[in-house]
Amino acid sequence: MKPLFSAKTLTTLCLAGCAALAASLAQADATLDKIEQRHVISVGVILSGPPFGTIDPKTGEHLGYNVELAKGIGKALGVETKTVSVLAPNRVQFLQQGKVDILIANMQFTEERAEILDYVPTPYEEVGGAALIRKGAGITQWADLKGKPVCVSQGSNFIKPLQETYGAEIKAFRSQSESLLSLRGNGCVAAVHVSPTMQALLSDAEWAGYEIPLPGDLIPSNSVIWIRKGEHDTQAKLDAIVRDWHRSGWLIALGERTGMAPSQALRDLHEQYRNAEPLAVQP
Repeated sequence: MKPLFSAKTLTTLCLAGCAALAASLAQADATLDKIEQRHVISVGVILSGPPFGTIDPKTGEHLGYNVELAKGIGKALGVETKTVSVLAPNRVQFLQQGKVDILIANMQFTEERAEILDYVPTPYEEVGGAALIRKGAGITQWADLKGKPVCVSQGSNFIKPLQETYGAEIKAFRSQSESLLSLRGNGCVAAVHVSPTMQALLSDAEWAGYEIPLPGDLIPSNSVIWIRKGEHDTQAKLDAIVRDWHRSGWLIALGERTGMAPSQALRDLHEQYRNAEPLAVQP
């Protein structure tokens, strides 16, 4: 039987494939070069409210914990920082499409997310979920959510445990604000989002009729910086920066300054890295 392709053709196809792969890898690792050329790093951030991020109504300036982390990356790289507001449903697309260089966007580590994106191995915090519930609802345990509507953000890592472990009926919204609006309109019995934000809401008189009655945070998980697949140079550079943040205690100080109460996991990471060699930051 005559072969479908000649040896010459197969060799040409193989070389073309290898060249395409090499070009793909080169492009994947080009992020640091692009940042240096632009002298700007573009960071996708969630501005869902204190302490993570807000927008100054007078100036339009981005403020908050996520924004300060982004600025910290820029300072360590010796470049300017541009923060880009993203939402839970579009943050991955913004990164994959090159609209931002990295994500610091309330995305805790999950195996599912790691299948489509790479991430900085050293976490910068640990965060779980908290359920905001109207007072007098009679819900005192996570198991009490079984069969009840629970509001979350689309793509939240809290959806899986709420469904599979506690049997909740999930109502997913594009943004945290839409989820909370549904809670206030009795569209759900609880809204589950990152614990620091839910805790911050309780200090607002607008939420005086609500509480966080359920014990412990839901699946506390590592908060990591996300990058595109294959960007190993970027990954290594950012990991060194995060480890140096732990060494110096900067993350603990930042959390205390922005109302992001440092977790025990964060304090443990400080102890782990406190005797490491300081990172040589380029001017």
